[in-house]
Amino acid sequence: MSTATAENPKLDAIDRKILAELQENGRITNVELARRAGISAPPCLRRVRRLEKAGYIRGYHADTDAKLLGWPVTFFAIVGLDSQKESVLAEFERMVAAWPEVRECHMIRGGGDFLLRLVARDTEHENQLTERLTGAERVSRVLTLQTIRTTIQLAGVPL
Repeated sequence: MSTATAENPKLDAIDRKILAELQENGRITNVELARRAGISAPPCLRRVRRLEKAGYIRGYHADTDAKLLGWPVTFFAIVGLDSQKESVLAEFERMVAAWPEVRECHMIRGGGDFLLRLVARDTEHENQLTERLTGAERVSRVLTLQTIRTTIQLAGVPL
């Protein structure tokens, strides 16, 4: 646990309960959230706002169904670059940030420089994205891994 500061307050049990409930259901009403946290609604809302301001809560979103929305293929790509200079790494990150199909980009150690999670409309689209990656400047190797099924996909962290 990091040290508490004015910008990053120390979390107590109620804060953790609030965060756990919001991770599970970001649409919960403040009244219900307060009930589950064991406090009244006004201090609950103040705590949520404080957690948002401190950066513990980065935003709210809907968990959409990729397949129903026409994106049935999920795959990962381990990408190696020809240099690990910060300028090369940053340029690669900027490039893939502009691709709507890239849903996650992680700099990694051991076996590559980046791990990407991408979505595609079909196998042909997946192949096109792979070709874009392998043909990108400074990319020296790409290993792709297509998912067969996903059995666990949890948001957030254990609280």
